[in-house]
Amino acid sequence: MASGGNRVRTRPNILITGTPGTGKTLTSSEVSERVGLRPVDVGKVAKEGNLYEGWDELYQCPILDEDKVIDELEEILLEGGNAVEYHSSDLFPERWFDAVFVLRTNNTILYDRLQKRGYSGKKLTDNIQCEIFQTILEEAKESYSGSIVHELHSNVPEDLERNVDIICHFVQEWTPQS
Repeated sequence: MASGGNRVRTRPNILITGTPGTGKTLTSSEVSERVGLRPVDVGKVAKEGNLYEGWDELYQCPILDEDKVIDELEEILLEGGNAVEYHSSDLFPERWFDAVFVLRTNNTILYDRLQKRGYSGKKLTDNIQCEIFQTILEEAKESYSGSIVHELHSNVPEDLERNVDIICHFVQEWTPQS
């Protein structure tokens, strides 16, 4: 959807999502650089604005205050021209995005990537299970129109290049809708 409030965006907003370790940050960065979108890393925005509501002892990470995040991002998303990356999609209003790209990675490859990041125990297991059960993909399909959700495989460097090309093509071909 191209409008937000009374504005009609002249550039699209895209969401790049997927299980941790699927390549969201690198993909978003490459796309943003190539087509001039503003990269928006939701994790960084939350950290910089201290947009948390507590601490998760089990996963040893902060708990995002979703309402504060939405409030923080509202203005820039209404402007358009953003490549948002986050490991979840269901907290964002559907009106914000013109396309949602879900990165998927083979479980063995993902396991190795997450181990290299220091994931272990329940955190590692839960993220692998999330990928096995296609949790992020299903969440995106339930939260957005099926016509804007795109599944992209992200296993090898060639996949990165192909995914960036696909996303950039979408951005370049996008036209505002009233």
